Amino acid sequence: MTSQWIASQNNALIIVDVQNDFCPGGNLAVNDGDKIIPGINDLRQHFSTVVLTQDFHPQGHSSFASSYDGRAPMETIMMPYGPQTLWPDHCVQGTRGAEFHSDLVRLDTDLILQKGTNKDIDSYSGFLENDKKTQPRFADGFTLTEKLKSRGVDSVTFVGLAGDFCVGWHALDAVKAGFNSVAVWDLTHSIGIPLDDKGNTTETEMLTQLNDAGVIVTQSSQLQSVLRPK
Repeated sequence: MTSQWIASQNNALIIVDVQNDFCPGGNLAVNDGDKIIPGINDLRQHFSTVVLTQDFHPQGHSSFASSYDGRAPMETIMMPYGPQTLWPDHCVQGTRGAEFHSDLVRLDTDLILQKGTNKDIDSYSGFLENDKKTQPRFADGFTLTEKLKSRGVDSVTFVGLAGDFCVGWHALDAVKAGFNSVAVWDLTHSIGIPLDDKGNTTETEMLTQLNDAGVIVTQSSQLQSVLRPK
């Protein structure tokens, strides 16, 4: 892997959706999702710019299976913008499930981007919602792309939950937005929904897409060897 730009001070860390509902005991728990938190806390010391994304849905969100009669979580329906996986109610505004996990290190300098706030559109990525047009915005009105570029960021590293959905889509959209993109795969766990009887899952599909898009998929041990403390 090329390391020159990974070690750059222009590299931002984006911690994706490390929230109670995606950790054990949550409504959409990723297996061992909390086990990645110590590694994330250790890695973040190398980055001057750290962004935390937060799934933040209103009640009755269109991606919730409970919003439709006779539908179950993990089914797929067609929305105006294309296929949409249905989920258990999760990360609802004002609930404990939407809060960041208490073990996750947070600093006052962290940037927080809430996504999935539009009741009619799901949002796996902080760059683009699932309609591939709408851009989530920070409280000050800036998009993620605008915020990163204003800080001179040209490379973005991703960790968090879940690898086969929100982390992966962030990494793919970062490439489309003109950034170098790295996914630290041991610091993300996947849901792994089966897709067929040949062992293909949403994780194997996402890894193929990341490779095809030029995203560097690596391990924290490799990344730490080329990063320097901020």
